[in-house]
Amino acid sequence: MGRHTRSANPRGRAVAAARQKIVIEAARIMAEEGVRDYQSAKRKAAHRLSLPEDKNWPGNAEIEAALKQHLELFQKDSQAILRDLRGTALEAMTLLQEFSPRLVGEVLSGAVTRFPEVQLHLAAAVPEEVGLFLDAHGIPFAMEDRRLRYNSERAVAVPVFRFVAGETPFALYVFSPEAIRELPISPVDGRPMHRAGMREVEALLAR
Repeated sequence: MGRHTRSANPRGRAVAAARQKIVIEAARIMAEEGVRDYQSAKRKAAHRLSLPEDKNWPGNAEIEAALKQHLELFQKDSQAILRDLRGTALEAMTLLQEFSPRLVGEVLSGAVTRFPEVQLHLAAAVPEEVGLFLDAHGIPFAMEDRRLRYNSERAVAVPVFRFVAGETPFALYVFSPEAIRELPISPVDGRPMHRAGMREVEALLAR
């Protein structure tokens, strides 16, 4: 048994080393190349490192942790950028307060790259209400559907309104008042997604 354990150790170390290389490279790709999807970043990292795609791939939470570390090391103004983005998000939430806005995504988590996007979840009886509101305020937008996962077997297409305010891209995900009570799964850790209302964003800015 001892011989088997000793022979297995080098492979275990090799797997761990490969996994860590993918973590570091995927984080760099997300930080510097504007890749937003964790799976895509891992595939690109594995391809560049000539490593196979297998079950030993790191989880998204590991990539996010490495991404934050990368930003702290190589993007010295990352905290100032994050603060500005949260301030911009709060301004938008104030404007959109009739839709009970909640902040989600990278601007809430703090893993903000050079290609940030403010993501808000809104509640409206019908999505057209948000479109009419943006039209009334002279805000040009594009609309698409994005699938959000609620468990391993269920994903729902959600209408998303996209626009740019100044130089900041926004994505407004619109739910019915009933549907917004249920939390989609975070693509980072697979847990119910964290949402922040205006008071929580104000508290983040007050730190």
